[in-house]
Amino acid sequence: MTRIQELFNELRANGRKAFMPFITAGDPDLAFTQDLLQTLADAGSSLIEVGVPYSDPIADGPVIQASYTRTLQRGTRSADVLQCLGAIAPRLRTPLVLMVSYAIVYRRGLQDFVRQAKQAGVAGLIVPDLPFEEAGALRGECASHGIDWIPLITPTTPRQRTIEIAEVAQGFLYYVSVAGITGERRELPKELVDNLAWLRTQTALPVCVGFGISRPEHVRLLAPVVDGLIVGSAIVRQVATVGEKPRPQVLREIREYVSGLMAAIASAK
Repeated sequence: MTRIQELFNELRANGRKAFMPFITAGDPDLAFTQDLLQTLADAGSSLIEVGVPYSDPIADGPVIQASYTRTLQRGTRSADVLQCLGAIAPRLRTPLVLMVSYAIVYRRGLQDFVRQAKQAGVAGLIVPDLPFEEAGALRGECASHGIDWIPLITPTTPRQRTIEIAEVAQGFLYYVSVAGITGERRELPKELVDNLAWLRTQTALPVCVGFGISRPEHVRLLAPVVDGLIVGSAIVRQVATVGEKPRPQVLREIREYVSGLMAAIASAK
């Protein structure tokens, strides 16, 4: 059983939902990334998603795109990210999931990249620009190293294809709440709850939802029909204030924000 499977089994046994923050590795630098990972873990995050900066990101909105640009301009590369995670992962009880472009994986070589990710403490891999029909080799490498391959499902994914993806997925299903890019939103699509409720009838895997989630009211709406909630842009936007504000203050504000969302999850059981 993988770390992510163990996590969701434990959460389900205790009637709890997962809170899953997303951060950009290396923004504003890798030292801060380690501090932020520790802060999010200490705040009670169930799992943390770490984005590997890429010059041509897939589906990322302006906030995350800007964070990738800042990080790449400072010279951060995927090898640096894995080294950073490898240094902090042993101190974390929270599993780490890597979101990375397939171009990066391919250039390093599937076997080498997955092996190095495992050595860095990575528990799951999200590769948003790799169609599941072409992901067999990567899924195999992940399975052989005990890493879960986690696919994305969008509102425009046909239902039959959704079922086919769910049959080969590992860890959990990542449901994209909106057709479009990441970013904070005032309102979520009206059909989202029904779509998530249907998906949960089609698979035994945990279903988690991300993109656009940033407010306690979003959490209270979605928590009853999912197993986990993913919040990214709102946190990355706060990280961007480092420099304007002292680092300890930014970490404190992020922890307070995360605690508020986690309280909303708990109240929405």
